[in-house]
Formats: sequence, structure tokens, C-alpha cells
Amino acid sequence: MTLFDLRLQDIHNQLRSKELSVTDLVNEAFAKIGEREERIGAYLTLNEAGARAEAARLDDKLARGEDLGLLFGLPIGVKDNMVTEGLRTTCASQFLSNYDPIYDGTVISKLKQAESVMIGKLNMDEFAMGGSNENSSFHPVRNPWDLNRVPGGSSGGSAAAVAAGEAYFALGSDTGGSIRQPASYCGVVGLKPTYGLVSRYGLVAFASSLDQIGPITKNVEDAAYLLQAIAGYDPKDSTSAQVDIPNYASALTGDIAGLRIAVPKEYLEGVDPQIKASVMEALRLLESLGAVWEEVSLPHTEYAVAAYYLLASSEASSNLSRFDGVRYGVRADHAGGLLDLYHESRSQGFGPEVKRRIMLGTYALSSGYYDAYYLKAQKVRTLIKRDFDQTFEKYDVIVGPTTPTTAFQLGSQVDDPLTMYLNDILTIPVSLAGVPALSVPCGFADGLPIGLQFIGKAFDESTILRLAHAFEANSDHHKRRPAL
Repeated sequence: MTLFDLRLQDIHNQLRSKELSVTDLVNEAFAKIGEREERIGAYLTLNEAGARAEAARLDDKLARGEDLGLLFGLPIGVKDNMVTEGLRTTCASQFLSNYDPIYDGTVISKLKQAESVMIGKLNMDEFAMGGSNENSSFHPVRNPWDLNRVPGGSSGGSAAAVAAGEAYFALGSDTGGSIRQPASYCGVVGLKPTYGLVSRYGLVAFASSLDQIGPITKNVEDAAYLLQAIAGYDPKDSTSAQVDIPNYASALTGDIAGLRIAVPKEYLEGVDPQIKASVMEALRLLESLGAVWEEVSLPHTEYAVAAYYLLASSEASSNLSRFDGVRYGVRADHAGGLLDLYHESRSQGFGPEVKRRIMLGTYALSSGYYDAYYLKAQKVRTLIKRDFDQTFEKYDVIVGPTTPTTAFQLGSQVDDPLTMYLNDILTIPVSLAGVPALSVPCGFADGLPIGLQFIGKAFDESTILRLAHAFEANSDHHKRRPAL
């Protein structure tokens, strides 16, 4: 067992008993990065000097016997679309390759208050657009379980870093499945909170009505602690929800007797047979622990992918209009005038996937097509949310696979964006409905991890954490590590 196999509570106990120091933890993280990063490619920027200085400061505090923060001393990696003061934030785009922010986003401030140690910024699909992490304009990330396969996207760097033992935990962002899909592919735990639970202030926007920041961890308990640290109302974010924040760790009782689980039949159609078999085995385990489950229908699931790509691309086309070569990032040289400056800066700064989505979104919002595409997609979103609302009138949690397949080969879908988009078919409906969902490892197919998705009512993260924790405590899929 290594330090990376310990639970957060175990690490804190060892810190208090002086068996460990924060410097030991940080040294271990950078040792693993030095050993494995060249093969994985999870990081874009390392914060080694800053992390070591912060570790020394926290060790002094530990020696004085002061109270420890919730995430005291734990090294964390952060997806590179979250703004970090003085630490480069690129969104994996050439457009922001020189951008050093002058402030911290709210989640970064909260991590610092909880006394976590930032060790670096993690690779991603450019501006969070992609399902494979092959759209980073710097280099792709490789799946630690098979270096010839993708880690998933767009938080592929975050999931791969945790799976490879290069970070104790990480933050990702989820727009249509960008936390849960890579968590499934890499065999770790990924949580997309309810929309509005975690502040988006300081998160570079892709699709503002869908983006959410969430934890990627080795186990459910650590996800509960990390969520506790970052959740809560933020007046700087107009979409932040004013709700009471429960103690998520205290919900992990192991008692799931009587919980009512819905299993959508649409989520089991067309998935890999080995994935379906693992999900059914997981349901039998939950049933043996006292939960009850029934098959249900979410009839508008088949329209979710089309609606999502119209809505997300429309919002992206608006959000990315700020990148014009004047206000942010890299400016094109030798432009002939203002319009030429805009054109050349955007042509040179954005990669092909970002350009594809800007064009799709601009078309959907254009005069004459708005009602036919954007407005119709919004109506479909309402119907999908209604499916979830009606299901939650009778059931506590919805359970199904996180992805229809395991991780695919690098390069195998690069020239087929529609097939790439369908990898998120089981995560996108949740994002459109704005409810929370959690992916945990539930098995393996040909040596590759399989994810089980727990979907909850809005702001009821406690119940999906409780159910997932009970499943995890009675299985050992999350304990397996890739051979690196």
C-alpha cells in the first residue's frame, strides 16, 4: 500500500501522530509525477516551488498543534480551466498560452481555506470541448490502464492523474459528462454536483447553463470531503444557489435499506454486454444490502445528445466571443486592421473542435434558424427534465452505466465527431436536467474499468454518496490500480 491508497482521514491521523508530514505527501506526489508523467501527459503546468513552500508552511502549523483544515496538507491537481492567481491558466488552448490570472476563482479560494496544496494544472480538451482529451492543443492524455487508449474528456487529465497516483485528488468540470465519463474510463470516482451548488466564478465558461465543477477522487468518502470544501453559495456567481449545505461525510452510514432505485431501460440498450453484466451484478449487490430497484423509462433520452450539442454550442459561440485578440491571450501579428485582428487571432488561437462548435452554435442562433434549432432544443431540455422529475416522485436514485463502452483507442474517433459525441449519451441527460450524478468503478472489461452512475434529486448529493459508498464498501473494484 502507498500513500495514495490511504483515505483522507487515514492521512490526517498520520499527520497528527507525526508519522507523516505535508512535505512527505508533496514529495511523494512529485516523485510519482517524475516517474510517470512523461507517459501519461496529465499536467500542463506544475507548481512545484509553490507547493513545497506551502508544505513547509503547513508543517510549521502542524508542529504548533493548531487545528487542521478540512483538506489539510492534501496535494491536489486542478483542471486548467479554473482561474489560479499567478499560475498559468490555458484551457489547453494556444489562445491562452500566455495567460497568468491576477485572481483566484472561488473554488480555488476555498481549497486554500481548506489548506489543500496545489501541485499543478491538469490537461483537458481545449476549452472543455471533447470526449477524449485528444483536443488539447498541447498534447493528449493517455489512459493509465492502457497507454494506447484515451482517458476520456474533457477532464481526462484530472482522472488520469488520480488513477496514476500523480495527485491525491483533483477537480474537474462537467458540462455534458466531462467528470463522469473520464472517471469511468480511468477507474476512479467522479461527482457532478447539482447545477448551482458549486460556484462557477473563476471557471472559464464553455456552456454557462451546464458547466459545473466537481471532485475526482479514489473513493466516495474523499469525494464527500472535497465536495464539502467547495460547495456553497457565492454572491459572485449569479447562478449560485442559496441552499443549506449538509455534512456529506456523515451521510455515509452504510444503511441503504429501503432506498428505491430506478433503472432506465434506455440506459441499458446498446451498451457493451460486459458493461450491462457489471451493472446488473451491481444492482444485485445493492438489492442484497436492502435497496429495491425497478426498471423505468426516460422516454426523451434519445433526443438528449442532439439537444445538448445545439444548446452547448450556442452558449459556447457566445462565451468564446470574448477571445478576440484584444482582451485575452495571444494576439495575431501583422493584422491589417481591427476586423483582420479578430479574424487572424481566432483563426490561429482556436483548434478545430472549438471552431466546429462555434460555427454550429452561431448557425443555431442566427436569424431564421433560432426557432427551428435553439428554441426547439430548449423545449426538448424541458421534456428531459420532466422525465427526471416524474421518476424522482417515486424513486430516490436512478442507477445505470456511466458510458456505453470502455475507453477507446487513441485516434480511433478523431475523424468521426458524431461517434465521439455519442460516448456521452448516458451522461448528457443528467446535465440537461441539472441534477447531481456520481460515477464509481463497478467492474472491468478486458482489463479496462467500467463506471456505474448514481443520479440523484437536485441538491440531494447525500443520498447518491450514501448509496455509492455502500456499494463501494461491499466491492473492491475501486482498490485496483493500473500497472505503471
